[in-house]
Amino acid sequence: GQACRRTASWQQVRSSLTSRYHLPVVSSVADTVGAPIWKRWMSSDAEKIHRNIGISAHIDSGKTTLTERILFYTGRIKSIHDVRGKDGVGAKMDSMDLEREKGITIQSAATFCQWKNAHINIIDTPGHVDFTIEVERALRVLDGGILVLCGVSGVQSQSLTVDRQMKRYNVPRLAFVNKLDRVGSNPDKVIQQLRDQLKLNAAAVQVPIGLEDKHEGVIDIIEEKAYFFDGEKGEEVKEGEIPDDMKDLVEEKRMHLLEMLSDSDDEIAELFLMEEIPDVDTLKAAIRRTVISCSFVPVFMGSAYKNKGVQPLLDGVIDYLPSPPEKPNHALDLDNNEAPVPVTAKNEDPLLALAFKLDETQFGQLTYMRIYQGMLKKGMFVYNVNDGKKVKLGRIVRMHSNDMEDISEAGSGEVVAMFGISCKSMDTFSDGPKNLVMSSMFVPEPVMSLAVMPKKADMRNKFAKALGKFTNEDPTLRIRVDDDTNETILSGMGELHLEVYVERMSREYGVECIIGEPKVNYKETIGRKQEFDWTHKKQTGGAGQYARVIGYVEPLSEEEMEEIGQVTEFQNDCVGTNVPPEYYSACEKGTMDAMNEGGLVGAAVERVRVVLNDGASHEVDSSDLAFRTSMAGAVRNAMRQASPKILEPIMSVEVEIPSEFQGAVVGALNRRMGLIQTTETSDDGSGVRIEAEIPLANMFGYSTELRSQTQGKGEFTMEYHKHVEVTTNIQMELMEKYELEKKESN
Repeated sequence: GQACRRTASWQQVRSSLTSRYHLPVVSSVADTVGAPIWKRWMSSDAEKIHRNIGISAHIDSGKTTLTERILFYTGRIKSIHDVRGKDGVGAKMDSMDLEREKGITIQSAATFCQWKNAHINIIDTPGHVDFTIEVERALRVLDGGILVLCGVSGVQSQSLTVDRQMKRYNVPRLAFVNKLDRVGSNPDKVIQQLRDQLKLNAAAVQVPIGLEDKHEGVIDIIEEKAYFFDGEKGEEVKEGEIPDDMKDLVEEKRMHLLEMLSDSDDEIAELFLMEEIPDVDTLKAAIRRTVISCSFVPVFMGSAYKNKGVQPLLDGVIDYLPSPPEKPNHALDLDNNEAPVPVTAKNEDPLLALAFKLDETQFGQLTYMRIYQGMLKKGMFVYNVNDGKKVKLGRIVRMHSNDMEDISEAGSGEVVAMFGISCKSMDTFSDGPKNLVMSSMFVPEPVMSLAVMPKKADMRNKFAKALGKFTNEDPTLRIRVDDDTNETILSGMGELHLEVYVERMSREYGVECIIGEPKVNYKETIGRKQEFDWTHKKQTGGAGQYARVIGYVEPLSEEEMEEIGQVTEFQNDCVGTNVPPEYYSACEKGTMDAMNEGGLVGAAVERVRVVLNDGASHEVDSSDLAFRTSMAGAVRNAMRQASPKILEPIMSVEVEIPSEFQGAVVGALNRRMGLIQTTETSDDGSGVRIEAEIPLANMFGYSTELRSQTQGKGEFTMEYHKHVEVTTNIQMELMEKYELEKKESN
């Protein structure tokens, strides 16, 4: 039948919503704030309504301030504090001293709260995200997001980045136009920017009552009610009639909402074409459907700092963002070549949980877990699928920034933390034999290295502790000690990657570091087959050393490396006992010694097969050491004569820019010896995505250049693609530089 407008009173609408969403009737914020925490969590209804949300935005758009108000209105904290910590306390979610001092968020913080019997997990993320692996980690555990925008500045450079990330991982979101109390605020301009710059199908679901210093509240254009926020901290929400001078504007905005919604929802489109007006329930259901399908973004209004508009936004989170079962997730089956397997999100199914963040506390390692299906119970045994270890759960807690609350069990869709679990970030846990993981096991090899050491000798313990924590957190970060110089070498996925970890060492552990120049991880190989016949003889009075080895080295093809599953191979073709069998393992170790450091630039050797087919020994002077030394010398000497070549890492670079900067950006990529693979223009012609292959050695400083070329609007990602041979002139330059460094170090 025809859906009619204004047929339902406010009381009927609220009754309908509470029954449909299992909500209690809450007449004021005090109803939620006053309930004791244990009683709220014992409610069986709390399990039915569950939201995992993240709050993302450009730097200084008010994310942490908004979270502080949400925590206050949901009863999680008893007072509101300023982000910059002028009152000596600082925002709850900024738990680090540095965060409170600077007024910024450095680390992600997790908390939970309850609003009208709905359990909401909130992750307050940093405004500047530097790595794809970090972004995936945060967005992986979220089912929805709130995109916060400044009412004055609108869409800024980091808003573009956050939007791309949300689209990449299909995160449904609401938008919240903040800071409407500021001079120059203009929500209509911000919504237009959402459509023009972010290409979002966005429309307002609220109209602000006044702007700047006259901002008093908001009007809900769906339910046609005005909301005013009274009390010392805006905790009393008062409903009122729409002011007479705003009724025409609300009507206009409502029709515009229907028009935008009809573009992405067939039911609303049909009603719109028939010139019928949907009722409140129909409209809310349509908004929910389109938000979950990522085809519509409802825009809320307010000023978090002035305590206005936060409670209706919380209602919007419950009404429109998906619950865990509604957001599709897939596990990867390791027994079937990482084939995707749907995750059910049911408590009764086998456990699947992802460790997405690690934190060092005074009680040991704290592991943040998102449960995708099944249940976690205190005292149960779980398996780490990545390393096969079985562990017992000693303590499960719910996190509230840097505070914690012990719980005995947690169900599907929840975000909790555990003590006593030794694991790495992005490890998957299960309670049975199923070989499923929530993230790919593939970890790319590092492509850039940096020598680091603490400025003060007494900081070495903290330095080692920081490196240990970082390598657990990030599987792409590697650490080794150089045998010649005794320097600590940090290896990672690029310049920015390493810079941020050095900065974190200073911020989180107070360890100032001395940094060497970035070094590209070159490799060495050979160009042709070369035979060897090498004798190692050493006489030292008494038993000496004697070993003779005969064989050859030859290049390995890509197909052969894929078949054997490694980049080098030792093959023993010996017949008889000229080389006694007990020395075969020593010969293989000697081969690996030679492979670890090539003769051209001291880089690791790959794409080489070493074949041992004969030799000689002495009954007294031969030993493991003699054969290991002889084999290493033979392989090194043979590789020097086998047309050795240097391989450099080639990066697959993806650049996303507004189309007006295309010429300058392509020119810069060509200057860096980039090979353009594809260039794609977005459907509306506003943006361009360029894919190129560029030598890593030519990518230093590119982030700064791209920012200056695109007025901060460009973004690029870079990942390792392959190693290829360098040209002859570059090979000669690299060899000369290596010899010079060796002389200086000696």
